[in-house]
Amino acid sequence: MKQSLPPLGWLRAFEAAARHLSFTGAAHELNMTQSAVSQQIKSLEGYLGRPLFHRRPRALELTESGITYLPVVRDAFRTLEHGTRA
Repeated sequence: MKQSLPPLGWLRAFEAAARHLSFTGAAHELNMTQSAVSQQIKSLEGYLGRPLFHRRPRALELTESGITYLPVVRDAFRTLEHGTRA
């Protein structure tokens, strides 16, 4: 049975990669390898059943699904941050 939420690490990797538009930039920020970030994004895309990025030579672009999902993920992290501070 599929969980109702994807793993938090996958969401962190997605948000960082979307912000940097780079798996390498996300990897540096998250202290991971580029291949680990790529694998987590691939797992998240499989979980969601749709691609979040267009992978271009030397560039990433968000798909329509990625553009739609990014603010949801960012809002969730903001809510967690505010709740943690409270």
